[in-house]
Amino acid sequence: MAKEVTVEDKLRALYDLQLIDSRIDKIRNVRGELPLEVEDLEDEIAGLSTRVAKMNEEIEELDLEIKNKKALIKESTEKIARYETQQKNVRNNREFDALSKEIEFQQLEIELAEKRIKEHKARIDGKKEMQKSSEEKLKERKSHLEFKRGELESILKETQKEEETLLKKSEEFSEKIEERLIKAYKRIRGGAKNGLAVVPVERGASGGSFFTIPPQRQLEIASRKKIITDEHSGRVLVDPELAREEEERMEKLFTSFVK
Repeated sequence: MAKEVTVEDKLRALYDLQLIDSRIDKIRNVRGELPLEVEDLEDEIAGLSTRVAKMNEEIEELDLEIKNKKALIKESTEKIARYETQQKNVRNNREFDALSKEIEFQQLEIELAEKRIKEHKARIDGKKEMQKSSEEKLKERKSHLEFKRGELESILKETQKEEETLLKKSEEFSEKIEERLIKAYKRIRGGAKNGLAVVPVERGASGGSFFTIPPQRQLEIASRKKIITDEHSGRVLVDPELAREEEERMEKLFTSFVK
């Protein structure tokens, strides 16, 4: 015949679960914002890398434009020389004027090409300056990321095994508690900033809200005959003796995880 689960058993199971989950919270608090910092740095580095690559492409395109303009200047210069030679052998003024117009046109082409080359070079200088700044920032960010990754890996190495074990224990303990209580526990825990859903009575007050609990209510909690919640915070209350016993027992369990 299966042993009857008493209210005291339920209270102990709930408090044990709270101790396990609080331990997990503590481990995650040690990590703090590091995982998000690493992710943000990775995103920033990806953006900077894309920016540097894009500027490289733009500089290459401008260099090609300069090369093309120089080729155009060379071609126009050769045409001018040819037209000037032809002018020496013209038969009339009409042919001379036509060649003069061609020469004038090619000179304009050269002037425009030279202007474009100057503009492109100025743009290249500007982009190279931005590129240098981005590369310096990229180098600094990569160095910072390496440091943060090392910091995170060190913390994970120290705590990952314990966290995984605690998460399994949390699941195991949850399965021992009836669904109605687990739902209430998770709801209260989810609404509490410190994640506490089950708290002991400390110096005559709730560990959750610190509001004084009447002596008669404290006796009811200590009797462990029914589950009593703090009227101010909704947290489940356990008596100091039960809390002390379970804390000692669970501390031995936690110590075994990290050995």
